[in-house]
Amino acid sequence: MQSILAITTHIPNAAAGESLFPEGYQVAVSSMVHSGLERLQGKRYDLVFIDLDLISDGTSSNNYQKAMQPFWAIYPLTQIIVITPKDKIQEAVRAVKAGAFHYVTLPLDPFEIKQAIEDIQEYAILKSELDYLRDVFWKKDVLESLKTNTDSMKAIYHKIRSVAPTRTTVILYGETGTGKNVLAKIIHKHSNREADQFISVHCGAIPDTLLESELFGHEKGSFTGAIRRKLGKFEIAKGGTIFLDEIGTISPSAQIKLLQVLQDGTFNRVGGDQMIETDARVVAATNADLKSLVDQGLFRKDLYYRLNVFPLEVPPLRERIDDIPIFVEIFLKRLNRDLQKNIHGIHPHVLEAFRTYAWPGNIRELENLIERACILESSSILSPASFPNEIFQTLTPSPEVKAHGALPILDARRIAIEDFERHYIKNLLGRNKGKIFTSAGEAGISTRQLNKLMLKYRIRKEDYKL
Repeated sequence: MQSILAITTHIPNAAAGESLFPEGYQVAVSSMVHSGLERLQGKRYDLVFIDLDLISDGTSSNNYQKAMQPFWAIYPLTQIIVITPKDKIQEAVRAVKAGAFHYVTLPLDPFEIKQAIEDIQEYAILKSELDYLRDVFWKKDVLESLKTNTDSMKAIYHKIRSVAPTRTTVILYGETGTGKNVLAKIIHKHSNREADQFISVHCGAIPDTLLESELFGHEKGSFTGAIRRKLGKFEIAKGGTIFLDEIGTISPSAQIKLLQVLQDGTFNRVGGDQMIETDARVVAATNADLKSLVDQGLFRKDLYYRLNVFPLEVPPLRERIDDIPIFVEIFLKRLNRDLQKNIHGIHPHVLEAFRTYAWPGNIRELENLIERACILESSSILSPASFPNEIFQTLTPSPEVKAHGALPILDARRIAIEDFERHYIKNLLGRNKGKIFTSAGEAGISTRQLNKLMLKYRIRKEDYKL
């Protein structure tokens, strides 16, 4: 049975409330905000009706969003309907603009309430259909790679969703080890070229003398050692996608040929006169500042603009700290299978060290550390002993404690405990994908206690659902 929480002075009790609301709803009534929040902490309600006066301080500049925030902190998907006198409808509209879903007027009319509830139900159906269509876009076999708690990565995935079906050239900027190759594969996987070749070329790993041959092929006898004709990657990738990693390292002559490919889709093999056509899509990546290379005369300006059609900035791991538990879970799943292990978690002290470590090698370094630890670990949890000492050298006392070192010990202890609880709960929810019951059990507390701590530190479980 669906449930409604009415926080109002206009309904004397639950029985009176049930006569106003549609049949099939269980109704609870509170006359004050704090008692309503306590009810909401103990039970999830589908809808919350609340008097406008209870979320208004009587000023024209009232911050309704701030007043409704405690409800969303407990359950972020809570739909709030404002109960307003007819002479304050303008204020109710402000509350709706601040995030409330709807408003109903006094005296309460069962028909008006029913209409508001039906509007919410219709909205929920439309939203679920939209969410389904969005999820369908992503192929099931790459969904694991798309998990993130970081807003910047969510924005990147949104852009990839838009650009993947096109033939537009994409360039990925980011430090080594940030997963640019994985993103390139995702772009290919979600294009109409999925059935054709995805070819990756690490331009920085191939000598300049061989790179042109590797990319564009060569004719027999075109240079010493060319004993037969060789097809280049652009020829092989025709109809598919070619990923050019470390594009900033290619030689000036290769830059000219690549510019020709991007301009008109044609090229010549090394030592050949035949014009060859290709419609291979180019996805490039670099850890260098191409614009700076252009300014230094080391990279062609016209090629830069041809490549820079759809740039994506991939953040380093130190800016994706909240994603570390996700990566650990993914790596553990693969390594348990490959190494025949049964490791199902990582010690909280290690996770805390991970949060303060600089990660110069980014995701690749994290993966290598987890693999090394899995090989060394003999228990079911990755312990600190299985990791290098330098990982823990960055652990320092809470910055808040250091900043308030002159405080009495009781105050300093309180700050330190709050800092620990905040990080502990974030890590806990990250490991358990936002599942409250599982997280509370692991922490050895009740779900109500966990919800109170989450409310205290403004932590939302939705941010950790994968």
